Amino acid sequence: MNDLQSSSPQAPSDPLIEGLNPPQRDAVLTTEGPVLMLAGAGTGKTAALTRRLAHLVRSRLAWPSEILCVTFTNKAAREMRERVGHLIGPAVEGMPWLGTFHAIAAKMLRRHAELVGLQPNYTIIDTDDQLRLLKQLIQAEGLDEKRWPARQLAGCIDRWKNRGLNPADLDAGENEAYANGRGQKFYQLYQDRLKAVNACDFGDLLLHMLNILRTNREVLEQYQQRFKYVMVDEYQDTNQVQYLWLRLIAQERKNICVVGDDDQSIYSWRGAEVANILKFEKDFPGAKVIRLEQNYRSTPQILAAASGLIGENTQRLGKTLWTERHPGEQVRVIGVWDAPEEARRVGDEIERLERQGAPLDQVAILVRAQYQTREFEDRFISIGMKYRIIGGFRFYERAEIRDALAYLRVIAQPADDLAFERIYNAPKRGLGAKALEALHTLARRRGIPLAMAAIEIADTDELPARARNTFLSLMRDFARWRDLAGTENPADLLRNVLDESGYTDALQAEKTPEAAGRLENLVELARAMEEYETLGDFLEHVSLVMDNDAASDEEKVTIMTMHAAKGLEFDNVFLPGWEEGVFPSQRAMDEGGLASLEEERRLAYVAITRARRKCTILHAANRRIYGQWTSSIPSRFIAELPEDHVESETTLSGGASLWRAQWSEMADPFAEVARAQPARTITRGPGWQRAAAREFDTTPRKIAESTRSAASFAAKPRTDVEIGSRVFHEKFGYGAVISQEGNKLEIDFEQAGRKRVLDSFVKPAG
Repeated sequence: MNDLQSSSPQAPSDPLIEGLNPPQRDAVLTTEGPVLMLAGAGTGKTAALTRRLAHLVRSRLAWPSEILCVTFTNKAAREMRERVGHLIGPAVEGMPWLGTFHAIAAKMLRRHAELVGLQPNYTIIDTDDQLRLLKQLIQAEGLDEKRWPARQLAGCIDRWKNRGLNPADLDAGENEAYANGRGQKFYQLYQDRLKAVNACDFGDLLLHMLNILRTNREVLEQYQQRFKYVMVDEYQDTNQVQYLWLRLIAQERKNICVVGDDDQSIYSWRGAEVANILKFEKDFPGAKVIRLEQNYRSTPQILAAASGLIGENTQRLGKTLWTERHPGEQVRVIGVWDAPEEARRVGDEIERLERQGAPLDQVAILVRAQYQTREFEDRFISIGMKYRIIGGFRFYERAEIRDALAYLRVIAQPADDLAFERIYNAPKRGLGAKALEALHTLARRRGIPLAMAAIEIADTDELPARARNTFLSLMRDFARWRDLAGTENPADLLRNVLDESGYTDALQAEKTPEAAGRLENLVELARAMEEYETLGDFLEHVSLVMDNDAASDEEKVTIMTMHAAKGLEFDNVFLPGWEEGVFPSQRAMDEGGLASLEEERRLAYVAITRARRKCTILHAANRRIYGQWTSSIPSRFIAELPEDHVESETTLSGGASLWRAQWSEMADPFAEVARAQPARTITRGPGWQRAAAREFDTTPRKIAESTRSAASFAAKPRTDVEIGSRVFHEKFGYGAVISQEGNKLEIDFEQAGRKRVLDSFVKPAG
């Protein structure tokens, strides 16, 4: 085994290092001691990482099973395994410890589950099971789940586990994060319940292993001796529990190589801490820092613009990207009047590129928030431009948008059963599967839509009183909204529906970043509807947009968020919405202050460096928010771009020189903008007071007439059931008909007493 202990570097003729630049070769051949591979955007870090891994095996410095190599995604793990396999052949199959953090931790935990009160065959629950379990605990403790949603508690627990905190580790501040100081109690109840059913969630995989390594010296030494080399990709994205887990395992041998870029740390909202990479040299004294700075992706103009921008950050290790490519074009900054003009301008630019022979697959639009995609989707539909949404659904396919559209479809056409079934219990109204089954049964028997069945069943004893009242209240709302649809504009109608249905309140109660994004999408949907005179016109437009499914192999423009674009590259990149409050995001700055501002700047750096040839930044002077025009100022990030590498084009008063001067004169631009730009929230539309004040007949009869009129159907009574006849009902048994009103019967049941039921639910008792 002496050859396995060797640390002598490979000869320069080794094919593993052919084609690598000097820093890349240095990263491959430096095998002993801690190494920080600081790899800038597009600098070939994957090539250096995979060849380093292959070098360790080919040089017999370690057996494949003695190397721990951690990635963040299954896709990255598969690609690394394939690339290493091409270099070292079948030996890659002997690398059981190459995978994601969670996959490796799960494998370890199977071996030591009993040390944390689990059995080796434990179950890993998903998000739905987690929420179901938390709801049970909340209900058992007598807490109002509407006020303290399970999803909010799940977010707290996930954050605590990402930070390596057990229930006993929570301080007073963390304990107050849920239910006025009951966070710790619910966290402990949740953990106890998981152990009782021999289960854990994804956060437990790393937390349990961290607890085992901390408290069981023998287990810790076992892994410290097993892994001669530790390698970690995307180290800037590690959270606290991942960092602590890695540090324990690597602390003995210290042969750890981490690869990352502090300038591309953009995931703090899911627990990533840029401090982990910034303090690597402190954690591992004597660490060798190797900077990969030669960029193989972008032009010098793009790199210089991005480098100048990121240089404004103070919390960074620092590096200077360079390239041997042709200088290329300057980064273009285009000022437009409003968001619709922004979408038109981008569409025109893409059509020009297409005429010049540029493939649409090499064109990308990167936005800060998902709601921004709607304007481009609508524009591209109108001009016949093919596009795809990456990293999420198309705007009109998102769950909250489909819910809102379902409400509008039922208003426009009560016979739309698919739409009604989607939202009869959205938000949660306590209407379960049995209530829906009863509606379907009645609707089939009577040949009527579900909406009409809901009205009819509410006037009977077929369902419990609570369910009947809920259906009647919902149908009363629909009748009122249907009345409003004839007088209110579609945007105000939607705002009323979202507020009065409780949909807005349900999302706001979640208090999660995902819920905040869904609220933004609904605001954008209402804004989009302002351009249409009638609800029918808007729904027809949506149908055309949804019909934009072309062949998957056809060239399309890519639309995605900046976060989703990390790791990708395109010849031509458009970056719209660079205004204060949009980008940098006002919500992010309100929540995280200067640290969030620096992360927003890193996100801008990532966005610019996705471009290989051309990068175009756009900002609008005006945007419509809640139906009101709001003036916007260009993002501070535009003012921070080095002028020598930027070509400004704007018809706005003052041009680029004016906003550069404005930013330079601000003593504290962050605080100034934070004061001037309040956080955005959904508010009731201007039509709400008018709708609430309107006198409306809300009797069941009026509701039924409204629904029948809109759906063009009427209930017809049965002719084979008469007063005095004996009938059978599946729920109430046998009885005699006492009276009949339309399709409703009053029956004196032998066991259940007198009940009011629908004639379609009974049959003659021959």
